[in-house]
Amino acid sequence: MASVYDLKPRFQAWLRPLVQFLANCGITANQVTVAALLLSLAMGGAIARYPSERWPLLLMPVALFGRMALNAIDGMLAREHNLKSALGGFLNELGDVLADAALYLPLALVPGVSVKWIVLTVILAIVSEMTGVIAVQIGATRRYDGPMGKSDRAFVVGLVCLLLGLGWLPALWLNYLLMVVVLLLIVTIVNRARRALAEIG
Repeated sequence: MASVYDLKPRFQAWLRPLVQFLANCGITANQVTVAALLLSLAMGGAIARYPSERWPLLLMPVALFGRMALNAIDGMLAREHNLKSALGGFLNELGDVLADAALYLPLALVPGVSVKWIVLTVILAIVSEMTGVIAVQIGATRRYDGPMGKSDRAFVVGLVCLLLGLGWLPALWLNYLLMVVVLLLIVTIVNRARRALAEIG
């Protein structure tokens, strides 16, 4: 199935001049990875602190886009500017799941949003990322298959938060959307496992 992740090459091409500038300034991939996590923690903290306000929800798409950009930048710095490190491997994978939790769990505090569906979404998101990592352990490549990868989750949640912040969508609709996200995450987990097994088989 199609995924927002498929747009990554074009997104990277757009970011390449900035990546070159950061490399020239001595910015490391690990520093960018940490910045992405700090941005996610700050955004999640704002929603947790002001769950009934609209402005944090309006900022969420901006924060999610910023996180996606930083995630792309750290990978490009590592690969294209010889800044890979063992520590970076840990920071990259752990940073992703921690950022997901920091960004999405506070949405459970928004009036009308179901705690159950938010928590289930975060748990399955973590499982899907770990499935991609386990692929490497069995001799396959790191799997990023969709239909509900990291970029897809960011797009869906960012769009819904924008609509909620503008008052164009009742919070109850987020619960219905999360039900669909949960189903797609299950499909994603199966896809990543199946394709990793096919790759080595």
